[in-house]
Amino acid sequence: MHARLLLTLPFSALLIVVATGCTSPGEYIRNGFKVGPNYKKAPAPVAEKWIDEGDKRLSTSSPETVEWWAALNDPVLDNLIKQAALANLTLKEAGMRVLEFRAQRAIALGSIFPQTQQAGGSVTQNANSFNVANQAFGEHFFALNQVGFNLAWELDFWGRFRRAVEAADGQLNSTVDNYDDVLVTLIGDVATTYVNIRTLQTRIKIAQDNVIIQRENFGIAEALFKGGKTSKIDVDQSQTNLSQVEAQIPQLEISLRQAQNLLCVLLAIPIQDLRGVIGTGSIPTVAPELVIGIPADLLTRRPDVRRAEREAAAQSARIGIAEADFYPSIAVTGSIGVRANDFNNLFEGRSLQGAWGPSFQWNILNYGRTLNGVRVQDARFEQLIARYQATVLKANAEVENGIVSYLKSHEVVRQLAKSVDAAADGVTLASVQYREGKIPFVVVATLQQNLVSQQDQLANAYGQLVTSLIQTYRAIGGGWQIRLKNDPPIENLAPPNEVPKTKLGLPIAQNGGGEPINPDFVLTVSRLPDNLAATPIAVGSNRR
Repeated sequence: MHARLLLTLPFSALLIVVATGCTSPGEYIRNGFKVGPNYKKAPAPVAEKWIDEGDKRLSTSSPETVEWWAALNDPVLDNLIKQAALANLTLKEAGMRVLEFRAQRAIALGSIFPQTQQAGGSVTQNANSFNVANQAFGEHFFALNQVGFNLAWELDFWGRFRRAVEAADGQLNSTVDNYDDVLVTLIGDVATTYVNIRTLQTRIKIAQDNVIIQRENFGIAEALFKGGKTSKIDVDQSQTNLSQVEAQIPQLEISLRQAQNLLCVLLAIPIQDLRGVIGTGSIPTVAPELVIGIPADLLTRRPDVRRAEREAAAQSARIGIAEADFYPSIAVTGSIGVRANDFNNLFEGRSLQGAWGPSFQWNILNYGRTLNGVRVQDARFEQLIARYQATVLKANAEVENGIVSYLKSHEVVRQLAKSVDAAADGVTLASVQYREGKIPFVVVATLQQNLVSQQDQLANAYGQLVTSLIQTYRAIGGGWQIRLKNDPPIENLAPPNEVPKTKLGLPIAQNGGGEPINPDFVLTVSRLPDNLAATPIAVGSNRR
């Protein structure tokens, strides 16, 4: 009779609460007998097309983003990215976070089943006081032996525990997307740093070659001055040009060392001089066409967009968890065991004792705490929806930034290449006229200085062009797919305290075409074709 009463009370209350609570009876049934809202993906503000979609250098076909860096045709870069994907510590940290939330999800799933399952026992010696009321009779000293099992199972009538599993699923998926986002960032950082290193090597070589030229000019000017054929002004101008070029080299070497140190961090190796590992090579070449897909692809390709959306889904489930506090918790509890003073009688039938049956607990008169708890979770959900939409906008803008940088960098490189050719022609003509005595040496020195500046700007601009390509592929979310292709499972990653070998085992540095680097470091800065696809700005390459 009491059991029936206990079961009747909560179900009677159910009709009242469901009718007046946050979730209507119809919604409760449609939600699979769970209170709270079922998550629906929010709309995202994404552009219908790219701003420069009509440019012939852009393609909206589906891009091959799994190993987009292969388009740069640089074996050294390929190996660096593979090494970083296996050893980078930030990526390992993200992988361990996935394992953490995988276990958290298993904990949430386990809460659906009986929450308390305890076995226990004790053997105690006890003493009763005869100077206490109702203790005048019985033994003063006695033993008590007992073994038992307790169980408590809160039934998931309102979906509290199933919503918790949904939240854990969303959080787990968001950590996987975070891992992919870290991987995309890592690949982009490695590629950008590598291109920066090659650009600085090229600029240093330009400066070194021009130091030789300026020293020769200085020697000529000094000899002419001593022979009385020119003034001290020519010597001073020549010395100024030489010193300016020489001053550029240590500044570039500082930047080169810093870039190499950053690459060591990305590879998770002790800081070291990487010249013996990556050698000296040319700036990678870029293809004439950039394949970027359509803006809507960002919603599924960008890991940070997916992560923001999954975080919103997890928070939506937490609204249901909070709403479950409006309703009574219904449980089945029980205990069974044996108890006896004499251990020899412990397992006799007469020693059996126990209790079991349904129960409910209902928090009432909570002065609005439950309602405001729901409002807190709902407000957090709206925050995450806004964050998700902002992430989509940011992703769209980052791709557009990469596109315009890629397209305009082509124009910059093309014009600077023309400038270098013109400056070189000017130096050649001025040198002839100077030997013929038609112009003073200061004109030749000025033109030579201008040529040095134009060559340096061209090398830097070409590096920026390649960097803009990397920026665009990073912005469209390329590279994380290697996790699905050939990366080891997260569980098999080396532990963080395992320091990788300092020797990466990389092949001898090669240029884009695969030929060994020329030890003579022949500088090749020539007129670039319109598509900029075939001619690298190279150090140590004989290719044109």
